[in-house]
Amino acid sequence: MRLGLHYWNFSTPADPSETAATLAETARIAEQAGVATFTVMDHYFQMEFRTSAEEPMLEAYTTLGYLAAKTDRMTLGVLVTGVMYRYPGLLAKIVTTLDVLSGGRARLGIGASWYDREQRGLGVPVVPISERFERLEETLQICLQMWSDNDGRFDGRHYQLAETLCVPAPITRPHPPIMIGGGGEKKTLRLAVRYADSCNLFGNSPAEVAHKLDVLRKHCAAEGRDYASIEKTVLVMRPPLADVDAFVAEVAEYAALGVTEVQTMPDRHPVEFAQQLAEQQVVPRLADLG
Repeated sequence: MRLGLHYWNFSTPADPSETAATLAETARIAEQAGVATFTVMDHYFQMEFRTSAEEPMLEAYTTLGYLAAKTDRMTLGVLVTGVMYRYPGLLAKIVTTLDVLSGGRARLGIGASWYDREQRGLGVPVVPISERFERLEETLQICLQMWSDNDGRFDGRHYQLAETLCVPAPITRPHPPIMIGGGGEKKTLRLAVRYADSCNLFGNSPAEVAHKLDVLRKHCAAEGRDYASIEKTVLVMRPPLADVDAFVAEVAEYAALGVTEVQTMPDRHPVEFAQQLAEQQVVPRLADLG
């Protein structure tokens, strides 16, 4: 079982001049402790249901580019890219750039996007949810085409590209892994079966994740996809340091369901959080789960 660190909050420390150093030190300690992946959110306003929209937030891919220079081994990605925020061809180039500059450590995490306030606030088109999923599918198709030997046209309902040239190509072969985030049973999980290397689910409980994976399995049967070929990952809601034994026990239940990576979020100063993950040997304990 791999552990990922999901860096979702830029409010600590309060002084923005200290943000870069804190981010780099957190990533350094986490990597030394054996954390396998480092992710950030694709938001421009902080999420209102967690705190206030006015809290600090950094642009995701600029942040990951900075971290690419500060780390050596961790996979870097966005959990998850909002499909409405970037034209698909540009998104493919952005992820390719991250992959090249990080030495092949980029992962494309992507979803349908949802935060209407920041979209309206910053002038991003707000479209019906059905159209967002149509755009998500076309975006996946475009990224895969740009990461292939086909640099020809793409003619979709929402996006038309005269050529899908992407030079240099990603270092990762055949392309940076694609992770689709979300547990929507009719559309999100079906798109994961059609296009993704992995899915990401909210870890509210093992029972809920077990249900989502049953739905995923049914979509695989309908689409002719090998269920085992999709890596299952979970963003665990339980704070790991409040009770490490309870956290490890819950992750063991996810492992029994076939989950191979869990992500956790700092619930205190991020450097302190990373240090305590290391001191309490969380990564080795999860590795022992298989």
